[in-house]
Amino acid sequence: MAQKARRNGVRFRPHFKTHQSARIGEWYREFGVEAITVSSVSMATYFAEHGWDDITIAFPVNLLEIDEINKLAGRIKLNLLVESIKAARFLAGNLQAEVQAWIKIDVGYHRTGIPNDDFEAIQSLCVETWKSPLLRFQGILTHAGHTYEAKSKDEIEFIYRSSVAKLNNIRERLYSANFENMEISVGDTPACSIVHDLGDVDEIRPGNFIFCDVMQLGIGSCSEDQIATSVACPVVAKHRERNEILLYGGAIHFSKDYVLDDGTKIYGKISLLGKNGWGPIVENTYLAKISQEHGTVKTNDHFFDRVNIGDILVVLPVHSCLTANLMGKYMTLGGEMISMMRYTSKYKTNHG
Repeated sequence: MAQKARRNGVRFRPHFKTHQSARIGEWYREFGVEAITVSSVSMATYFAEHGWDDITIAFPVNLLEIDEINKLAGRIKLNLLVESIKAARFLAGNLQAEVQAWIKIDVGYHRTGIPNDDFEAIQSLCVETWKSPLLRFQGILTHAGHTYEAKSKDEIEFIYRSSVAKLNNIRERLYSANFENMEISVGDTPACSIVHDLGDVDEIRPGNFIFCDVMQLGIGSCSEDQIATSVACPVVAKHRERNEILLYGGAIHFSKDYVLDDGTKIYGKISLLGKNGWGPIVENTYLAKISQEHGTVKTNDHFFDRVNIGDILVVLPVHSCLTANLMGKYMTLGGEMISMMRYTSKYKTNHG
């Protein structure tokens, strides 16, 4: 991903919410990464304390965290997302140090952001940010999350091209209104993985690519051998009448994200541990049902007979970001433990 960014002449600002680990964050430095993305003020604080000094919080600014924002802005280059006049005015009146302001644009995902066709609202917000000496208007930013719902590589590329065209149209119109030297930032892993030519933007912010997962595999933005994280789950029961294997591994480990395969909900794919990791995905076998701690694996006769109570099965998660967050730590294939950010009182968020 770093090489692709360099080839395209764009800034590589990976999203660290996927791994949330200072140790894993150091791996990126080896590839020349100097700027990162996070999803909360607490996460920005955690990584700032581990030496990262150019951080974008890719989440609409939370006005209730202004004290923490000011502490960060006083020590690092902090990039904030604004999408309303109210937020811009609040920041203008309460900031104590300079921050970089990005305007969040909705290009079709419809989660948040100003609709890309509402140019009047976009321009009005640009004007508002320019009024404050501590808000430095940097550009427009989006997350085309609907690429995760794509059914093919061609559809991913189409969404990317369409999204970038919308952003460049906004930039051209803002240029005409005398807003110059502004940048475009995009962020989804599927597009950043599939699209070869990223030269029409200034910055990419993928995160999930560091691990990939079953969702990425299903839409074609990674190969099976690029899935780099899994959960080892003990077998605690077997039910031959249903060809079901019960695991200790449920919603508190995987969340309840799923993918559909011919209408069947799949909460994870199954593999076996080997000497150097895990093997290929087992055919006709998948995590079919989860409750809080329980996971039910549907399988065939052959695999059912092969597995015993007390064995460990490997589950490849549907969404590696959520699984990493829920598990809270990592073990390398060599047995080394890697810690990650914990939501203690020091880093208070809505997570607890």
